Amino acid sequence: MKKFKVWFLMIFFFLCSPTFVWAYSNKVILGGENIGIHIETPGVMVIGFYRVNGDYLKGTPEIQVGDYITKINDIPVETIDELTTTIEKEVQDNSIQMTVLRDGNEIVLSMNLEVVDGIYKTGLYVKDSITGIGTLTYIDPGTKVYGALGHEILESTSTKQVEVKTGSIFESEVTSIRKSSTGNAGEKNAEFFIRNTYGDLRINTNHGIYGVYSSNMNENTIEVGSKDDVRVGEASIYTVLDGNEKKEYTIEITSIQEFSDVKNISFQITDEELLQKAGGIIQGMSGSPIVQNGKLIGAVTHVIVDNPTTGYGIFITTMLETGDDILE
Repeated sequence: MKKFKVWFLMIFFFLCSPTFVWAYSNKVILGGENIGIHIETPGVMVIGFYRVNGDYLKGTPEIQVGDYITKINDIPVETIDELTTTIEKEVQDNSIQMTVLRDGNEIVLSMNLEVVDGIYKTGLYVKDSITGIGTLTYIDPGTKVYGALGHEILESTSTKQVEVKTGSIFESEVTSIRKSSTGNAGEKNAEFFIRNTYGDLRINTNHGIYGVYSSNMNENTIEVGSKDDVRVGEASIYTVLDGNEKKEYTIEITSIQEFSDVKNISFQITDEELLQKAGGIIQGMSGSPIVQNGKLIGAVTHVIVDNPTTGYGIFITTMLETGDDILE
């Protein structure tokens, strides 16, 4: 994740009569666990450019950061290894044809390559997968759908939202903390156990990441709070700062923005232990559930860099609405 003025960390009703009814469970399993996240992209993602023999090679029409290379001369490619191998086999007169996916549309472009020390150079920085950490927010015990992060995953170099071909969430263990300070958001450092999968990952949205949870679940549930249940005053967040130990920490909700898309709950960290260990909100805390008066009301999403003891959260009902859509 990149640094902005605000850092990205990690209500759905339908009319069925004169009254509204829930479109999702009104009780969910409370999250707070640290999770590893892995996404494989639908093709090879272009994240930047480098000069070859003094020039940038961007193709005609021009390839763009955020494009996904899906074919070379009509041959499908899904990984960097496949991209490199196919280019070496298919290049003719130092030229290839690329098919890229951009905003859901396929675009065919041609690219002239340069040979440096016997190797064809594209001038493209690329990725075919993303791995990171975040916090699980909830699991719907009825559908097994989970929600996490409360915001989208962005590729760190290009800051483009990452599209998902396949993905998973898995066990991770917090090994150390780099504390937040004024002007600098800290982060969790973690060890990954990628083979211990908790569930798949199906969509990456501005309201969080979602999939179906397939591991063993805690059977204890918590009531879902509507946006009308949220009050200025004391609340709690649940997160992991050491190993796999999920703990409750106190916060103070300072204001509520009902009509914002994601920055619905403004809050300040008041818990002395959390302030001492982390200095406030840190990267990897995204998705930490916010609980008030015994109800799950939201999730941590942003830290304000100028004062990392303060941040924002999203309404849990907004996350649940988006999560409910993945089974349709």
